[in-house]
Amino acid sequence: MLFPTVDFGIFFLIIFSVSWFLRERADSRKLLLLVSSYFFYGYWDWAFCLLLLFNAVVSYGGGLLIDGAGSDRRRKQVLALVVTVDLALLGYFKYAGFFMESLRELFFRIGLERDLPILEIILPVGISFFTFQSISYVVDVYRREIHATRSFSDLALYISFFPQLVAGPIVRAAHFMPQLEATPILTRLMMGKGLFLILIGMFKKMVLANYLATLYVDEIFIAPEQASSFELVMAVYAYAGQIYCDFSGYSDIAIGIAALLGYHFKRNFNQPYRSASLQEFWTRWHISLSQWLRDYLYIPLGGSRGGTVKTYRNLFLTMFLGGLWHGAAMTFVIWGTIHGLALIIERLLKIRRFVEHGLGRIVGVLVTFHIVCLAWIFFRANSLELALAYIEGITLGTTDIYLFTPFVAGLIALCAIGQFVPERSYERCYWTLSKAGTVGMMIIFALGMVAIQQIAPSGTAPFIYFQF
Repeated sequence: MLFPTVDFGIFFLIIFSVSWFLRERADSRKLLLLVSSYFFYGYWDWAFCLLLLFNAVVSYGGGLLIDGAGSDRRRKQVLALVVTVDLALLGYFKYAGFFMESLRELFFRIGLERDLPILEIILPVGISFFTFQSISYVVDVYRREIHATRSFSDLALYISFFPQLVAGPIVRAAHFMPQLEATPILTRLMMGKGLFLILIGMFKKMVLANYLATLYVDEIFIAPEQASSFELVMAVYAYAGQIYCDFSGYSDIAIGIAALLGYHFKRNFNQPYRSASLQEFWTRWHISLSQWLRDYLYIPLGGSRGGTVKTYRNLFLTMFLGGLWHGAAMTFVIWGTIHGLALIIERLLKIRRFVEHGLGRIVGVLVTFHIVCLAWIFFRANSLELALAYIEGITLGTTDIYLFTPFVAGLIALCAIGQFVPERSYERCYWTLSKAGTVGMMIIFALGMVAIQQIAPSGTAPFIYFQF
């Protein structure tokens, strides 16, 4: 079930109405949200609900065993088992087909033709996100940052909560589960926040991202050898805008829906293309994933402890594995490698001292943005060969224009302007919207949705991060 559809609109109106009717009955409300979350996920394929349920059972049992273990060794053993099970399932669905195909190709090249099975594995939507939430829960219990919950339904709801189930943001149990115990309150400000974030998220996805994709980006990346250097560069800029609007648009909608249900999620994007360094970029882009990688991968690897060489190794491994998380392909590995090497070079050159103010910051923003765009070429390309052909085409220096139009230029410019409006503009917007009152907010929201529907291209494209 996709957010920008009539089906979801009807689904959410029912859940919104009934959940607030049950606001004084906590157990009934949570059961409603749990069942509706499984219905939402099962709308794609009901079989995957069993995977979601199995994930919750493993995390619940693991948390209780860790909490009740009498020794650190026992706690570590249970933690290792739970994390292994979670990662094994994730690895099977995301990488088994790739490795089987690679093995078949290897056997063919060395003359050992084998009839290996062809694995037709359907990737469950959102498996990476709910797996990461499950791992963070058991790790936090192990670290004694939270106590294991005795309520299976609470944990199952935390893992499956439908607004952020399939594409984030990644929510921590310590932040979300205490909210389940409190009586929800929908203030006028929360309503303004929810409605504004849904509107801006829909505009980003349905208008900006979809137009950039259908009018320009998809055409150029399918056959980069047929485009001029100018159009190739413009298409990278357009893709930078598309993936930001697509992904941050989903996060905005998810956070807005959660707010309308009475729950607070932290912001997941914060104008990342205004960053003056890669380190700053990763504090603004997909913030929940960046923090997850920092807390559950970079720090366990050793973080910045153990000297300079080990710090650089840990940085590189974190970004390398972050790239591999997106998919079993060399393009994603190179994307992660570019970011890892750039972060190391920044530390070696002590870039942060030179990009804090004035001209240095302007140069830092331009350099950082173009490093990110270079990495986006590999992220977007369907194969390593196409990515290399794309870069080769840019170096030719041709300036012919075939697909680039003033409308596309305007879309790119609008994406760029959004990165440099004053910080906390979102907060000012939904505070202003809340002043219109409940009826006024509903009218503004309805008019906004109609306007978006009218100006958006036809069709409903899935969000990019559904594939991860």
